Amino acid sequence: MAALTIGQVAKLAGVHVETIRYYQRIGLVPTPPKPMQGFRRYDDQTIVRIRFIKNAQKMGFSLKEIARLLSLAGDACGEVRRLLEEKKADVAAKVEQLERLRGILEQSMALCERDSGAGCRLLEKLMSESS
Repeated sequence: MAALTIGQVAKLAGVHVETIRYYQRIGLVPTPPKPMQGFRRYDDQTIVRIRFIKNAQKMGFSLKEIARLLSLAGDACGEVRRLLEEKKADVAAKVEQLERLRGILEQSMALCERDSGAGCRLLEKLMSESS
C-alpha cells in the first residue's frame, strides 16, 4: 500500500488536485487523517476509486448516481443492472428529444433557404411565436 500525496494521486488518476478535494467534500472519496506534521497520505485504492468515478462519468452517470453505484460495491449485480437500465432509458429519451430538435432546426433552415433578402423570416417567426 503506497503512501501518496494528493498531487501524486491526482497525477496517477489523471485529474486535478481540486477534483480530488471536491470528491472528498461530497463524500465520493474518503479524506485520510492529517498527521500532526506533514501531509495527508493516500493509498492506491484512492486512485482506483477516482478512476471508477471518471469511467462512470464517461458512461453518463451523474456524481449522485456514481455515489449510489459506489454504495453497491460488493453487492449482486441486480441493483447495478437496474441503474444501468434507468440510464439507458434516460439516454433513449434524450436521443428522442434531440431527434425532435433536429427536425425543428431543419424546418428552420428551410425558412432561411427561402429567404427573400428583406429580413430574416426565421427571426420574425421566433419573435412572433409565444413560448
